[in-house]
Amino acid sequence: MTWSNQDWWPNLLRLDVLDDNTVDANPYGEDFDYAEEFQKLDYEQVKADIEEVMTTSQDWWPADYGHYGPLFIRMAWHSAGTYRTHDGRAGASGGLQRLPPESSWPDNVNLDKARRLLEPVKMKYGRQLSWADLIVLAGNVALESMGFETFGFAGGREDEYLPNEATEWGPEEEWETTSPERFHEGEVGNLKDPLANTVMGLIYVNPEGPYGEPDVEGSAKNIRNEFDRMAMDDDETVALIAGGHTFGKVHGADDPDETLGPEPEAAPIDQQGLGWQHEGSEDKIGGLDVITSGIEGPWNATPTRWDMGYVDNLLDHEWEAHKGPGGAWQWRAKDEEEIEPAPDAQDASETQIPMMLTTDVALKRDPEYREVLERFQENPDAFQEAFARAWFKLLHRDMGPPERYLGPEVPDEVMLWQDPIPDADYDLIGDQEIAELKAAILDSDLSVSRLAKTAWASASTYRDSDKRGGANGARIRLEPQRSWEVNEPEALETVLGTLEEIQEEFNSSRSDGTRVSLADVIVLGGNAAVEEAAADAGYDVTVPFEPGRTDATQEQTDVESFEVLEPKADGFRNYLGGEYDDLYDSLEDRLLDHADLLTLSVPEMTVLVGGMRALGATYGGSDRGVFIHEAGTLTNDFFVNLLSMDYEWEPVSEEAEVFEVRDRDTGVLEWEATRFDLVFGSNARLRTLAVVYGAADGEEEFVHDFVDAWSKVMKLDRFDLE
Repeated sequence: MTWSNQDWWPNLLRLDVLDDNTVDANPYGEDFDYAEEFQKLDYEQVKADIEEVMTTSQDWWPADYGHYGPLFIRMAWHSAGTYRTHDGRAGASGGLQRLPPESSWPDNVNLDKARRLLEPVKMKYGRQLSWADLIVLAGNVALESMGFETFGFAGGREDEYLPNEATEWGPEEEWETTSPERFHEGEVGNLKDPLANTVMGLIYVNPEGPYGEPDVEGSAKNIRNEFDRMAMDDDETVALIAGGHTFGKVHGADDPDETLGPEPEAAPIDQQGLGWQHEGSEDKIGGLDVITSGIEGPWNATPTRWDMGYVDNLLDHEWEAHKGPGGAWQWRAKDEEEIEPAPDAQDASETQIPMMLTTDVALKRDPEYREVLERFQENPDAFQEAFARAWFKLLHRDMGPPERYLGPEVPDEVMLWQDPIPDADYDLIGDQEIAELKAAILDSDLSVSRLAKTAWASASTYRDSDKRGGANGARIRLEPQRSWEVNEPEALETVLGTLEEIQEEFNSSRSDGTRVSLADVIVLGGNAAVEEAAADAGYDVTVPFEPGRTDATQEQTDVESFEVLEPKADGFRNYLGGEYDDLYDSLEDRLLDHADLLTLSVPEMTVLVGGMRALGATYGGSDRGVFIHEAGTLTNDFFVNLLSMDYEWEPVSEEAEVFEVRDRDTGVLEWEATRFDLVFGSNARLRTLAVVYGAADGEEEFVHDFVDAWSKVMKLDRFDLE
């Protein structure tokens, strides 16, 4: 076996995660426009084709109850349900369930069969229908096929062809395990950032209970913690669990540890991408195992029909824990004879008594969850609507603003969780007005560094993972962003006040319909600052600017939802933040993670850090990392002095996060620096770039590359320009 650099040196900073931002692995080429292709679909025929697959049982993998609907719901749920709010990663976008590690997670046992069943539909429509859209659309069609009225559906998820190596799944080294290190101080129900799932390789929580024990109280804590990190409240949580468990069954007629073969990524080549096959199992259909979780049974008597069976069974009966036939903890009713049985999944002449999971009983035992369940039982229409809306949110939470939604079933209603931004109802500024506004901004008393920091603070909240954040909407002037420590609230108030005056003066002076938003003025101020700093260094540059941003209102901003975007540290502004109790290993890992969410390449990250230091755009006006004596001029001095052997670096504490930079000969203190700075000299690959930009002939290249990278960040959320 050939070892990688990461195998030899496990603490090596993994810059390759940024390489994925520069490599287009899409086989359709860089000019491929999925949105354009999706619009060509005969959408109703696609749904009809999916339903035909769903209701046509195959001998090689016979359908439970003659209907693949429950299997497709599980597939869609497990695709979308990986989404987490703290870094916006995972979720349905990209169709990552078909790639490792998700493709071989223990919680996704036999979902390879669901995707294989749908493969003819994918092959029929080719580039017009991504796997990412097909997987979740199949779940929607499944609900409709079994009598449920969905809230709508939007396409637009483009496929990924590389696994997302930037996603941190947890500290464990074995599947289906939970380490105390996953939780703050080892406390169940208090996950460390950025995690959402409580078990390695499971989507949500252990269905048997925390650490595999039938602890309903601990299970309820885990459920609330996990679903909160999916941006779901108690009503949505109960609706999703109850709605999903209205359909289908779990498979555990035998112990999965004894009966399941290797997962797809470890399976023999002759199995052609299918996994979990084991010769000799007594519970087999079509020659393949149907054991999944090790828990056995349906939840109600009608596993392929939308009704109140799950809610009624859970609330109307008392449940006791026991070990099922698969050796896992599950729950049976104390009055089993009173529960209406379900047909056997493969033999309609046989019946099976419904069961419950520890996570189900937790909903009944937790007072807040039980209140929601009882409300749903009393008002089935409210249950139907709650599940429809929560299911729509589950499938679309990582898609970004509604303008990215495609297809004839996109709802007219815009939800708060979609981060709405108003349309511009005025004429946009042109070149003459842009020049006028830039002049007014530079004539104000705002410094280059302050203008640059404000624009960066606004735009750099963007996360490509779930298309949230960014400068559009000017939410930096709203809560919670205006109060974030990293944004220096008092200084920010002054900057915004000045920029608002410039905006108001411009708008009031116009007799035509031309107006400018504060969001545009903020970005324009940053661009003007960059141009001014470049000019002071002797370079004539123009930062591209496209008007059209608008200003959101506080009422259009979910404060709690936006709180997770607050940086705990920001390497670009050299903001260290406070104490960290999460799963990021170092400050430089945080910088890399932020750069990845901004879709930056390694060179782009490098020039942005060097440029921000040159601009003096550091937190609190600190001179940390500003290896020049006159900040505000866009020179390559950061790299020149970082690489110079005239200086030596000494940590100021055992944490080795802050360093003193001293003259090697005299010992005189010249500057301070952080790990965010020193990594560009210590990491071999980053040092090669620092040498390029710090060379005698490298400054002009540095300035132009910085302008390009800066402009990219300012426009990351401008989906209207695509």
